Amino acid sequence: MNDIRNIAIIAHVDHGKTTLVDAMLKQSGIFRENQVVADRVMDSNDLERERGITITSKNTSVMYKDTKINIIDTPGHADFGGEVERVLKMADGVLLLVDSFEGPMPQTKFVLKKAFDLDLKVIVIINKIDRKDARVDEVIDEVLELFIELGAGEDQLDAPFLFASAREGYCGYSAIEPATDLHELFDAILKYIPAPKANVDGAPKLLISTIDYSDYLGRIGIGRIESGTLTPKGNMVVINHNDPTRKLNAKIAGLFEFEGLKRVEVGSSTAGNIVAVTGIPDIEIGDTLTIEGESAIEFVKISEPTISMTFSVNDSPFAGREGKYVTSRQLRSRLMKEIETNVSMKVEETDTTDAFIVKGRGELHISVLIETMRREGYEFQVSKPHVLYKRDEKGQKLEPIETVTIDVDPTYIGAIMDKLGQRKAELKTMTESRGGYSRLVFEIPARGLIGYRQEFMTDTRGEGIINTEFKDFEPFKGEIPKRLMGSLIAFENTTSTTYGLFQAQERGNLFIGPGVDVYEGMIVGENPKGLDIEVNVGKEKQKTNMRAAGTDDNLKLVPPITMTLEEALEFIEEDELIEVTPESIRIRKKILSNQKRYKSKKN
Repeated sequence: MNDIRNIAIIAHVDHGKTTLVDAMLKQSGIFRENQVVADRVMDSNDLERERGITITSKNTSVMYKDTKINIIDTPGHADFGGEVERVLKMADGVLLLVDSFEGPMPQTKFVLKKAFDLDLKVIVIINKIDRKDARVDEVIDEVLELFIELGAGEDQLDAPFLFASAREGYCGYSAIEPATDLHELFDAILKYIPAPKANVDGAPKLLISTIDYSDYLGRIGIGRIESGTLTPKGNMVVINHNDPTRKLNAKIAGLFEFEGLKRVEVGSSTAGNIVAVTGIPDIEIGDTLTIEGESAIEFVKISEPTISMTFSVNDSPFAGREGKYVTSRQLRSRLMKEIETNVSMKVEETDTTDAFIVKGRGELHISVLIETMRREGYEFQVSKPHVLYKRDEKGQKLEPIETVTIDVDPTYIGAIMDKLGQRKAELKTMTESRGGYSRLVFEIPARGLIGYRQEFMTDTRGEGIINTEFKDFEPFKGEIPKRLMGSLIAFENTTSTTYGLFQAQERGNLFIGPGVDVYEGMIVGENPKGLDIEVNVGKEKQKTNMRAAGTDDNLKLVPPITMTLEEALEFIEEDELIEVTPESIRIRKKILSNQKRYKSKKN
């Protein structure tokens, strides 16, 4: 038992967590000397690499002084908190990684609170100490203040502080005389993180914390053995976490431990180890795998979804042009596969077979799924995000409230306070922050944030930093004013021309350039006056005898606004949809026909 350590790494987005894991793997001798290894090797999919965020937790391990250190790389964004809550159950301690300039950020606070609730030991690592603008002493004070705010115990307040540059591959006890490698970090893990508290002699029990899937092996359950010795032989039972009376007979087909980035099949594994099991098709997150006559292990409650969106089959005139998977059966199958491994997400059927309601922890949580599916070749439509409400015992309407932390130049405070005030936000604190910036903390209804991020980036000239975390459900705060922008809607099926766009741009800002196929009801721009206006973007200039050659060259078009998926989700209104394909993101009206739309408004 003393030869195992299980640690989770907690850090805010872009504070260097995955880079540190890279360095730990390389310096522990996991890779051959001539092996080519990608940077941020734990960010295993393209989306994680592009956005610089960890979306799903992952397991790896290193050997140091005959001790196996199991490392769990956790997501740093609150929208993926469902991942965090589960995987911390596998750990006995955490490495808290904090940027030497930015200090502890809101999402760090969210995950650290979960670690304190589980009474996990903490090692603090101040990363990027080689930055010119590093504020090491101030950040240490900020971390200790955060510990006190979160109610840390005396043991946790005595946490050791180490100083690192993950990119350069060193970490030690001094920021003035930096270490040359990671040996002091490895020694600190062995010294401060306890070995797993597990009963080696008890009945075998495995708590499933994560589900993976392989086309060859089927469902793979991953978790920590809480007691006994697990082997692929003999009959087992799976106890359902929602209903302990529901038990399924099971047999383990394969038992795997983690070595570096690989899963290695083993004949048996003892309590304290993190393992993967195959051969149990119905196993779910939170289930206990044990023998007949034993009880289930308590499982952490997963936070509820706060946002819902409707996913539906693409029924636009361009349906099937660009996607590989376009039918309702394929869409349903993909969404059901997602909820097998994405425990914070829920999918509900609707009264039509062509649409499904997807519920998640936030806009980012669902937008990552949308982006992943479109890269896989799926073509579908999504609606405006909606906030999920609840009712208390007295029947009072409750809504999700977010804590918003903003770091911004004082010049922009007025604009932010004005916009957030309209969205029912309450200012809680305003303090001087790093480098002359001000830090504002608001509490705001989750629906007030939908559509705000883009305005925030415009109002702060791209210089502000905004972070959000779920606080709680509170009484409904009242109505919030709707979007001020109207839509410029294509009048007919056509191809956009320079002349048509030149005429249309007088009405607002365009989303497309010349030579783009459009259809009736497709939204091709925004109108700042708040009105929906039909425009003919395919209009040709009438030929006359007086027309001089090359006059179209004088038509100057303003460059179109290219919307990202998140920007489109923030832009659309109730009567609009986003058409998502592997090649395009188009915004459209739900009712495409101009005449039918006009009639429906009158009714």
